[in-house]
Amino acid sequence: MEFSDLARLAVWTLSGAVLLTLLMVIDSLFTKYKDFQELKRGNLAVTIRLVMKIFAQALILKYVLEGSSSIVSAWIVSFITFVILLALESAVEFVLRKWGGLNLDEGTERGNVAHGLFAGTLHVIGAMIITAALSI
Repeated sequence: MEFSDLARLAVWTLSGAVLLTLLMVIDSLFTKYKDFQELKRGNLAVTIRLVMKIFAQALILKYVLEGSSSIVSAWIVSFITFVILLALESAVEFVLRKWGGLNLDEGTERGNVAHGLFAGTLHVIGAMIITAALSI
């Protein structure tokens, strides 16, 4: 492996890590509770959901980075897919609230592990749908 390959690896890895961090910070603005405060308090439901959200976004980022020829295009596609994932999550949670009487945010904040796991699973499923669409 040549130095240029190592430099490329370092730049793309750092770019991916920065992007993932930025997307999770933006995501926290749309979460009705403070993820890290709840995590510090030991809220297992929030922790499960947060870990699954990070995994889902990392899964999408993996596909985006693999398919991008430039960091700029990777960032653009990542932001677009982030918005799509956020919209999917919001739509499904709205339907669950209205038709099923299930408020995942509220239950997760209260520490209901079933709610946190279900909400986190929605993120992972959304990521799987998005990565499948990216593969087409």
